[in-house]
Amino acid sequence: MEKLKKRWGITSNYQLVVIFIVFAVTGSSSAYLSKPILAALGFKRDLFSPWLYWPLYIIFIFPIYQVLLVFFGFISGQFKFFWAFEKRMLKAVGFGFLFKD
Repeated sequence: MEKLKKRWGITSNYQLVVIFIVFAVTGSSSAYLSKPILAALGFKRDLFSPWLYWPLYIIFIFPIYQVLLVFFGFISGQFKFFWAFEKRMLKAVGFGFLFKD
């Protein structure tokens, strides 16, 4: 855990636990919210091939996850950490042009 705390630049075990909880809640929430949103847009599981539905579902989770990560980070009082994490993640995926350095 010390390596992770050093890498992320956090000082307390409390911060680490809060960050882990935010990641867990964000992942679960984004997966939970994606299904009804896809259904509302007309992409129902029984109407599409699994080969089309599941990749679409996973792609759709990505932007929802990004928004919720920053939101739950703000709610937990760890906005600074999650905003920096968000920028690093988006740059790694190829969306670095969205942020000025």
